[in-house]
Amino acid sequence: MKIVLRASESRWLAPAAVLAAVVLTLLLTAGPIRLAGANPIAAYQRYLVTPLTTPSGIGEVLLSATPLIFTGLAVAIAFRVGYYNIGAEGQFLAGAIAATVPGLALPGLPPLVALPLALGAGALGGLLWALVPALLKRHANIDEVVTTLLLNPVALLLVQGLLNGPWRNSETGFPDSDRYGAGYTLPTLVDGSRVHWGLVVALLLVVAAFVVMSFTPLGLRLRAAGQSPAAARFSGIRVSSLQFRSALVSGGIAGLGGASQVLGVQHQLTASISNGYGYTGVVVATLGALTAGGVLLVALLLGDIAVGAQNASITLQLPTQMGAIVSSTLLLAVVALLAARRYRIAFTRRTGSRGDGS
Repeated sequence: MKIVLRASESRWLAPAAVLAAVVLTLLLTAGPIRLAGANPIAAYQRYLVTPLTTPSGIGEVLLSATPLIFTGLAVAIAFRVGYYNIGAEGQFLAGAIAATVPGLALPGLPPLVALPLALGAGALGGLLWALVPALLKRHANIDEVVTTLLLNPVALLLVQGLLNGPWRNSETGFPDSDRYGAGYTLPTLVDGSRVHWGLVVALLLVVAAFVVMSFTPLGLRLRAAGQSPAAARFSGIRVSSLQFRSALVSGGIAGLGGASQVLGVQHQLTASISNGYGYTGVVVATLGALTAGGVLLVALLLGDIAVGAQNASITLQLPTQMGAIVSSTLLLAVVALLAARRYRIAFTRRTGSRGDGS
């Protein structure tokens, strides 16, 4: 018996692997939930079903999913072309910082001017934060995984330095910025809900990414560069140029997510502006198979679990970290089983020589 690579792969294997990963996740996390003193079935209901039973719950799921759509899409675009951007966290923070500049410097602008200015500044901030690793990758062939990852804590330190220095709140003295002018507030989609127009921007980006990746020659070149760089170069595709431009687009989208978060939720820069959204974006992109539609679905799922974790914490006395455990276990199970589907078990017969009996 030995494990060999499959010569061909059936279409049902990928959906079956994801379904098996969900079942495996439920089995693996049932023990910790039981040890925490709750019924696993009741906990799963709180995590997945309860947030979707009320309009307010659905709104909170959409609000939690919005920054994940931005960062997940940013990571997916870069990964698709073979540029492994692990710096969406830093680019998200850079976008939030850049959006704060006009919010504090020009507080009296009307919304029609203030919002495009702040959102554009956020996208530019994320793009510039992604520029140095992209240049190092293109011209010095320095691994982008290392450079993008190392810039994440630098961005966080920059936020903390600004909030403990020139941007410290002038009224309270706390390490958060003053509130932006009224024109910098992204309006809500529905009265009484916290869901803002940043969700619409995120959905438009998802549609644009889907169209480009699926129906344009550029999308074909991007997929070719990511799947087989050597073959793509042989066919005349400028892989390094595509990776460079995709890295900048990726950073810009992550930065736009940071701007959306400060303009739509906090309305000021705080040290906790990113709850690990950039790192979670890697999870979203991976689970979403680096597709725009997959990113949207996974972001909604993780948003559902995040809101459900808060509900389970109140009603079942489960720690809120249990939701992160469920999400992380699901990621590991999906990645492992999707990789395993490429292989199969082959049984070999043993052959031996037979004597003539003399």
